[in-house]
Amino acid sequence: MSERIPTIPIEETGGRLTVDGTALAENYREIAARVAPAQCAAVLKADAYGVGLEPAAATFWRAGARVFFVALPIEGRRLRTALPDATIYVLNGLFEGSEPVFGTHDLRPVLGSVEEIARWEAFCAAQGEALPAAVHVDTGMNRLGLAPAEAIGLADRRNEVGFTLALLLSHLACADEPLHPLTARQLEDFQAIAALFPGVPASLANSAGALGDRALHFDLVRPGIALYGGRARADQLPLRPVVTLELRIAQIRTVHEGEAVGYGAAERVRRLSRVAVLSAGYADGLPRFAGGSDLKRGACVLVAGRRCPLVGRISMDLLAVDITDVPEDDVHAGDFVTALGGGIGVDDWAVHGGTIGYEVLTSLGRRYHRVWRED
Repeated sequence: MSERIPTIPIEETGGRLTVDGTALAENYREIAARVAPAQCAAVLKADAYGVGLEPAAATFWRAGARVFFVALPIEGRRLRTALPDATIYVLNGLFEGSEPVFGTHDLRPVLGSVEEIARWEAFCAAQGEALPAAVHVDTGMNRLGLAPAEAIGLADRRNEVGFTLALLLSHLACADEPLHPLTARQLEDFQAIAALFPGVPASLANSAGALGDRALHFDLVRPGIALYGGRARADQLPLRPVVTLELRIAQIRTVHEGEAVGYGAAERVRRLSRVAVLSAGYADGLPRFAGGSDLKRGACVLVAGRRCPLVGRISMDLLAVDITDVPEDDVHAGDFVTALGGGIGVDDWAVHGGTIGYEVLTSLGRRYHRVWRED
């Protein structure tokens, strides 16, 4: 079946973004099967990596997910409305003054500092209840989390902690690079710290860790990008693509040999060319540096089944594609071409744009007509 997400009408947009909920569910089940007997959570931060938090949450729930991670309390509130019975962790910590939001909406903060732990203990004391939370230990990312010495101090008083320690976690910095030495070091350090908290479930693996060494799985894995069809590590076995993006042709024009296309005259065509101008640009999440120039080939889109390169810079609302090799009768103004799908993924755009698939996927804009499809 196909389900329309509340969106702007197709005739008012420059593109159509379709999310394949069936593929999303199959990716979850595939990862869950790989990591068993560890439990598989689902990460829904950044509006479920741009595909839509509420429909993604419902899809993962039907696929068997019961534990979810978001980044911010506002995401947690939205998720609680969508999934009343889910276990929801908020990764970015406990902002001062946000404690009542966690209590009211049954959200579990991921506590990453001594100060946050103290504030959560004080809130639990005021509520008269030892509410659940996770504790984040830094093992080498140097971003969030207790220092190892602070974690040892917490372990020394673990029987006196004023909240329910529901999960101990850390985050891998380099698991996307197989055999990176920091991963082995983080694993060793986390194993040592987890041993100080007997009976507390432990979690270390992100997408890259979940698809890697089983020693990284512990009790719970936290896949994100891999669920959505992105590449989490260089040796990753392919999962199903989730997002298809089609862009509307606004105009087709002839460009003579030696003439430039787009801002800055960055690329001049080398033959008499037919160029399709598409009604989308970097304001719609397409990385600006994925365009073409005289020094590099641009990313490709599919036009009537043929891969055609971008020509010239991507601008805010428009981009140009060289369609010279597509038969004229096969393409017309108003047609849609495929920017994501048909073998072209977010990681392909990322390579051309000098970024990562995560950024491409989470940046896809809100000016698209959006469709959620489940077969």
